[in-house]
Amino acid sequence: MIWQTARFAIDLGRPRVMGIVNVTPDSFSDGGRDADAARAHCDTLVAQGADILDIGGESTRPGSPRPTPDEELARVLPVLRHAVTLGVPISVDTSQPKVIEAALALGVDIINDVRALRVPGAAERVAAHAGCGVCLMHMQGEPENMQLAPAYGDVVAEVAQFLAGCADGLRQRGVAASRIVLDPGYGFGKTVAHNLQLIRQQEALLPLGYPLLVGLSRKSTLGTVTGRPVGDRLIPSVAAALAAAERGARVLRVHDVAETVDALKVWAATGLPRWAEPTKI
Repeated sequence: MIWQTARFAIDLGRPRVMGIVNVTPDSFSDGGRDADAARAHCDTLVAQGADILDIGGESTRPGSPRPTPDEELARVLPVLRHAVTLGVPISVDTSQPKVIEAALALGVDIINDVRALRVPGAAERVAAHAGCGVCLMHMQGEPENMQLAPAYGDVVAEVAQFLAGCADGLRQRGVAASRIVLDPGYGFGKTVAHNLQLIRQQEALLPLGYPLLVGLSRKSTLGTVTGRPVGDRLIPSVAAALAAAERGARVLRVHDVAETVDALKVWAATGLPRWAEPTKI
């Protein structure tokens, strides 16, 4: 299973770790609030074993205001210019056509969009590129209001239907299936019960035919389950990443790269995962 991106064909024969680099006013441990700190964080995550870096300039925490495209560009461009020199695939976490266009011009490999390219002009920018990868995510509502009253008849079926429709629409624009990855959007317009149901039944999304990218790291659902505050969710986050991988996730978007990489190595060494062969020591 290969994820085709602008510069890299990413082998998804084993789960890959995507390190989070946020360049937003509320960023502390996951990037920093200035370009120098974010660039240093990129270096750290690569040294820790990140397979991919995901760099974003919009906070999508519940209730977060949306920056203008120019504000977002001012945050991410200095970091992206550095990141594309590090020898790993680089993703930009954005919904804005202006940011998509500028990032791809810099050589960014992947567009990771929480709004699944539904902002007018976004899908056109991706389709016009010769080979960038794209991740389409499910979100009910917008970050400003998504957690006010999320409601579903059947959350798994509705997420699957939405993602299938978005992927089909992009394919109709000429984007190859090998460029597309899907994200169920844990924590985005979903209650704790919705998130847990999605995790339990995540394998129901695999017949859509696209690799899955998941982000459970430090999410509030893990806090509800464990009682831990956001700064004390390392172990719950790693456990959630392994649970997602066991249910078919091929890209794990995480804050704690070194710990997740180590956990995957130990898990693979046991020979238990369906994708793993026992490590010979």
